[in-house]
Amino acid sequence: MSVREQLVTICTARQVEAQIIQGRLESEGIPTLLSYESASLVFGLTIDGLGEVKIMVPEHLVKEAKETLRI
Repeated sequence: MSVREQLVTICTARQVEAQIIQGRLESEGIPTLLSYESASLVFGLTIDGLGEVKIMVPEHLVKEAKETLRI
């Protein structure tokens, strides 16, 4: 993944689910970045959007990532 390449959020999830999604995408050769909201790391909770994790992929791989996840 190039430093200059734009990353796009393809979905959000709870921490454990985000790690599973990341593993699925990376097993297909799609690099991912998980962007954590600080509350999820400190308190380990997700309430009303608080603590969600953004799953981000390079812009040119968005379609492939969504097809892989069927979203």
